[in-house]
Amino acid sequence: MAAPQAAFRLVQACAVGLLATALAPLAAGAPITLRDAFTVGRLGNRPDSPVIGRYQTDDGGVFVLDRSTPKPLMKFGDDPEIWALAPSPGPRGDIIYRNDLGEEMLRATNLGGMTVFTDKRPGGSPAALDGASSPLRVSQISAASLFVHFYQASVRASRAAQHAIGFETREDAEPATAPYMADAALVASEALVDIAAHPNGRATLARIADVVIAQGPRSAASLQKGVLTVTIVPAQGVAGRPSSRKIEHAAGAR
Repeated sequence: MAAPQAAFRLVQACAVGLLATALAPLAAGAPITLRDAFTVGRLGNRPDSPVIGRYQTDDGGVFVLDRSTPKPLMKFGDDPEIWALAPSPGPRGDIIYRNDLGEEMLRATNLGGMTVFTDKRPGGSPAALDGASSPLRVSQISAASLFVHFYQASVRASRAAQHAIGFETREDAEPATAPYMADAALVASEALVDIAAHPNGRATLARIADVVIAQGPRSAASLQKGVLTVTIVPAQGVAGRPSSRKIEHAAGAR
């Protein structure tokens, strides 16, 4: 029986070694499950790449992909918005990351290849890992300073629309919710600025007089009687806020 026992110990040692190798890139990220260990190689990178990575595209653009949260997060270097993405399996073992409108933003192969899709490069732009990065999180602010963020969002949106657009909350801000209200106001103002650049964008913005940041059971965006309501779920973090694309769609621009 010595030979079978030795063989078993060898197999066991190899399994432990493989598991340790799989766990290594996850060490700096979210809590690890056994499933994570055996799927990290297909989640969008080489097995040795960081859970939170910085990538550079062939045209000089930069973005961060943060897979340490329940929903992967993505942020372009020149854009204040953090995108919450939904991964799904694609052909040939690819992983496709989509935004909350179902639009493809990122595609990763099981060999480590990465392609990012933007308005400037709708056909896709190859991207390469540039190194590890810090987590993508909403900046912390106090409830008292929320007025400043809403004022800045109002100025930005009003300038784009060429008429006054007010920003307000439906519920009172609290320390735990103020950062996500400010983030929602920022993203909504960015959406309105983007609309202004569209054909007939000013006509679309003419229908909007106010933006209301509300809280509800699910994230949403809707326009009714001149009021653009952006509903957030603060407990879900960035994933509980509609993206700028969804806000543009609700405003009638997409």
